[in-house]
Amino acid sequence: MKKLVVFVVCLLFVLSLAYAADYVGSKKCKMCHKGAKKGEVWEKWEKGHHAKAFETLKTDADKKNPECLACHTTGFGKGGYKAGDANAAKFEGVGCESCHGPGSDYKKMSVMKDRKKAIEAGMVMPTEALCKECHNKKSPDFKGFDFKEYMKKIDHTYREKK
Repeated sequence: MKKLVVFVVCLLFVLSLAYAADYVGSKKCKMCHKGAKKGEVWEKWEKGHHAKAFETLKTDADKKNPECLACHTTGFGKGGYKAGDANAAKFEGVGCESCHGPGSDYKKMSVMKDRKKAIEAGMVMPTEALCKECHNKKSPDFKGFDFKEYMKKIDHTYREKK
């Protein structure tokens, strides 16, 4: 019996390693994060540089280069953006899930209403280390990166009025 329990625990562990949440695309976030009542989170992102990151790739070669796509699309190499895929356009640019992680497990309203639940379900709160995966000296346009200053520039935090 003890061997069976150990086997089942090991099997569940291995299966959990194989599971990965799916990227759903920023438009799924738009449904709940749009408008004045929600702090115009969607609108702030849409006007910002991240939303237009794919458009900054000048050449066709850049638009196919994995090193460029990793930072100018959402989820490239992780289950999101796939060049030539019918759904590629919904992952162009640095979308919500680039910073907050794949949304399939936390996108439900019942989860998103509780930040702790959302984080437990896989939502990521961006850190300096996460941002520096793209904002670093490997980028041809890198001019330095001040995390606190840049976070102010992209602030789209919704703060519910009480």
